[in-house]
Amino acid sequence: MKNNASRPLYMIPYYLWIALFVIAPIALVVYYSFFDISGNFTFSNYQNFFSSVYLRMTISSFWYAFLITLVCILVAYPTAYWLTKTKHKQLWLLLIIIPSWINLLLKAYAFIGIFGLYGPANKFLEAIGIGKQQILFTDASFIFVAVYIFIPFMILPIFNSLDKMNPGLIDASRDLGASAWVTFRRVIFPLTLNGVKSGIQAVFIPALSLFVITRLITGNKVITLGTAIEQQFLVTQNWGMGSTIAVFLILFMIIVMMLTGQQDKGGAGNGKIK
Repeated sequence: MKNNASRPLYMIPYYLWIALFVIAPIALVVYYSFFDISGNFTFSNYQNFFSSVYLRMTISSFWYAFLITLVCILVAYPTAYWLTKTKHKQLWLLLIIIPSWINLLLKAYAFIGIFGLYGPANKFLEAIGIGKQQILFTDASFIFVAVYIFIPFMILPIFNSLDKMNPGLIDASRDLGASAWVTFRRVIFPLTLNGVKSGIQAVFIPALSLFVITRLITGNKVITLGTAIEQQFLVTQNWGMGSTIAVFLILFMIIVMMLTGQQDKGGAGNGKIK
């Protein structure tokens, strides 16, 4: 009884944190979304969001986030599987995670040097006879840098799911005559699906709001919702429209989290094989 009575006291810091750093900022964003650039109350910001300009920007943001997430999955899954089979897997995992500790701005500037006309990438192309290419300010460079930034956040949850999986299930599948592809499709992947979903949340959601690398790597040729918010707040000083875009971005993030929500009822090693 004493522990139950004192439990709300321990929860006070948590509730304060949620109120001050989650609820209050969202409430402020929603509040400012109802004011125009002159400070007048209006619903026009929400009407403007459904114009062709912002709808194209939203579709573009989802498309690039989808491509970034897809490439991350295609690279991260075999990488995570290989890590589970190595002798020093924790060391290799640490080496993959370490780059995520470096500041995003520093990594963006590093890639500007690497992809520049006189950078290592173009020197390599010259060495093999292709010649200098415009690598910077392209969609390919943007996706490459974004994947490099987000790939550790996709590898880690998939690695955890694979590492916790009961290897006896794989052996049983092979003993029953299943091929390697069937074993992967009907045993390994379903049992690690929660790890994939966690990786999608960790990559797709922040990819929707990228703005630093869109400016530095693509020269603002790629416009995402995050770029639009930055421009509305810092360039046009239209806080109302910037807040409106942020409101919809939050809604999109909530929808993505709901669609990729985990439904783990028995752990990674106790999943049902269909």
